[in-house]
Amino acid sequence: MTVAMPVVENFDEDAWDDLLNYIEERRVIPIIGPDLLRVQTDHGLRPLYEWLAEKLAARLSVDPSVLPQPLTLNDVVCAYLGQRGRREEAYTRLRSIMREVDFEPPLALRQLAQITDFDLYITTTFDPLLEKAVNLERYGGQPTADVIAYAPNRVADLPTERSQLQRAVVYHLLGRLSASPTYVVSDEDMLEFICALQSEHLTPAKLFHELEHNHLLLIGSDFSNWLARLFLRMAKRKRLSDPRDVGEVFADDHTMKDARLVAFLQQVSVRTRVYGGAEAFVSDLHARWTRRQGGMAASSSAGAAPQRFLPPSREMPEHAIFISYAREDLPAVQRLKAAMDAAGLTTWFDLDRLEGGDDYDRKIRANIARCSFFVPVISATTQRRHEAYFRREWSYAVDRSLSIAEGGVFILPVCIDDTLEASALVPDKFRALHITRMPDGEPTPEFLRRLKDLFSGRRV
Repeated sequence: MTVAMPVVENFDEDAWDDLLNYIEERRVIPIIGPDLLRVQTDHGLRPLYEWLAEKLAARLSVDPSVLPQPLTLNDVVCAYLGQRGRREEAYTRLRSIMREVDFEPPLALRQLAQITDFDLYITTTFDPLLEKAVNLERYGGQPTADVIAYAPNRVADLPTERSQLQRAVVYHLLGRLSASPTYVVSDEDMLEFICALQSEHLTPAKLFHELEHNHLLLIGSDFSNWLARLFLRMAKRKRLSDPRDVGEVFADDHTMKDARLVAFLQQVSVRTRVYGGAEAFVSDLHARWTRRQGGMAASSSAGAAPQRFLPPSREMPEHAIFISYAREDLPAVQRLKAAMDAAGLTTWFDLDRLEGGDDYDRKIRANIARCSFFVPVISATTQRRHEAYFRREWSYAVDRSLSIAEGGVFILPVCIDDTLEASALVPDKFRALHITRMPDGEPTPEFLRRLKDLFSGRRV
């Protein structure tokens, strides 16, 4: 039997505990709206989209004094069209405006990005601030998060089932900033996107499966009364009054003020809660999640807490340790990378494994030529695979080692299972080196200390 969740302004402790448990089980998807996007401008902290509307009005020679305040992009576009302007001009001007500034992601976005139990972020805005926050907090500022944008003329879905995602995904549900009219600026654009998203042939199937079967946090949404109802119905793909096992939270600055919407949710969508204030909600959520993570780390003090795997960036950082592996050994390599990252070492491996092609080969060869150290992963898998791309990587590493002075350390072979050194199918150069045993990819403290010493210039 489904328990009703009444619409309330704030959560009690049980409600927060439920939500945090769902987040830790990765059963919650945040959907981010413009209320969280306050940026530092020449005139102080301003809502990004209000600031954009003023800049766009100036670029399109629209008089803002005759428009409702605060100014919106829809008002500016409608006024411009009323002046016989070309609709396409608005999109190119917006892109130019955003290219001329470099706003830092707001604190609330960075706090959401720090909640590493979130692996899929959906945004209803077209700006790049959410993806920038995720890259800063998760990947050291490298453009590593997968960024996907929907458009009615180009249906883009999740690359795989959510459980198999290797990187955080930022999905622009209403389009992404572009010089083309492929994102929502006006109410007419919104109408087109909503109609397309409901179409059987234009719906991103994997994404909507996740929306249907997970709890949703709609944070900072600017959805009007009927648009909020329509979005919920579209996401859940059933009558909102039907029993369901998942719920939603609206955390924004206006839903609680809409008596008719609140009444509808109370009477029909009883699994929906409303929390007044987007930034306050994120601050509270972040503080509670962080405390729980600290508590879990303390509770496992008898042994080392498991390190969280952060996927490598697409481009190899400078002075990184290159890990070469067979794709079947990815789980062990993930554990190895997580431990090395936690030890303060910079690591990289190719996660996508796009084996084949001259461009790919040039990229890998160049990375091996400039990496600090090369760690080949030996296993029963590498024994079985007599022909594979990792063997070419090993060959490139051996070629580079020929230019390194006698006694210099570059190749550090590791073995993740009980493969015998004497029978290992590896280059002769590897046989002359000490092969470190690390079952299932768990490095020893001695191995990590040796790498850190090598990085600091000592040879041990």
